[in-house]
Amino acid sequence: MEEGDDMRSKFKRVCVFCGSQSGNRKVFSDAALELGDELVKRKIDLVYGGGSVGLMGLISQKVYDGGCHVLGVIPKALMPLEISGETVGEVQIVLNMHERKAVMAREADAFIALPGGYGTMEELMEMITWSQLGIHKKPVGLLNVDGYYNSLLGLFDDGVKEGFIKPSAREIVLSAPTAQELLEKMENYTPLHKHVAPHESWKVEKLGDYSRK
Repeated sequence: MEEGDDMRSKFKRVCVFCGSQSGNRKVFSDAALELGDELVKRKIDLVYGGGSVGLMGLISQKVYDGGCHVLGVIPKALMPLEISGETVGEVQIVLNMHERKAVMAREADAFIALPGGYGTMEELMEMITWSQLGIHKKPVGLLNVDGYYNSLLGLFDDGVKEGFIKPSAREIVLSAPTAQELLEKMENYTPLHKHVAPHESWKVEKLGDYSRK
């Protein structure tokens, strides 16, 4: 987008997967703040994992301070671990990790993963898989800060080469080194891969119900 253009996005809410740690280098914190700035610039609300520490805390505070709505979704058991100090915005407490991901998926129009650990990658992989299956048609992006996700992207490429990932399904995963570039790619995303099952065959509106049964 050029300066002076209307920055309002096609996305109303973006889910950001990120860690309750900040990482060992300032570049990761800077990237979280940069993404927060880009969301505010485009008037995009934030859905995230509900923590007030690490990269979670940085981006949620940045988006909240910018005047956009923040929805944090956190399992009750993780509250002592991931919330320290005052949280911002709306906090929805859920029963477990399955319900957390289901609520985040239902509430968001797109998904972005900042650098993070096992939890961030697990959330990312589930949204990629759900796209492949046809459960959702929403863009999934990796903010590849300073090449953090190069190895993971290389693994996906190897999966294509070895016949485990279809070339068209590899296109589900969008990546870029900066928040602005990534959001522009996601704005222009059109799902071209063949879903395992059609979107209409999934009860998407009831995502999360299974975790209560």
